[in-house]
Amino acid sequence: MTTREDLLALEQKFWTGDADFYRQNLDDTCLVAFTEMSGAFTRNEIAATIKGGDRWRDVKLSPEAVVEPIAGMAFITYRAHAERANGEPYNALVSSGYVRRGKDWKMAFHQQTPLEAESKAAATG
Repeated sequence: MTTREDLLALEQKFWTGDADFYRQNLDDTCLVAFTEMSGAFTRNEIAATIKGGDRWRDVKLSPEAVVEPIAGMAFITYRAHAERANGEPYNALVSSGYVRRGKDWKMAFHQQTPLEAESKAAATG
């Protein structure tokens, strides 16, 4: 698999995976930037925010770019289209940064910018 394929597969699982997936695939500390939370958090702190019944569904990721500026560090940017458990549409521009730990990629940075206009259009269209 290519770096792009590896990161896309991980990103898909981050949208739908459980807390154990987060514990296994986050770096020791991850910098996150969401509307509702931002800062540096441990993998266990982030995993604790994952609630089993409130995961995303119908997740579609449209990759825009992947860069690997140095060996062992990679970034991905994509548009995400998903539905919340209650059926509400959600669209965002997303970026994540990964570091290689042994043979595995671990997420060390994640940011989402909600695209409200796209979410509203999906809800009414």
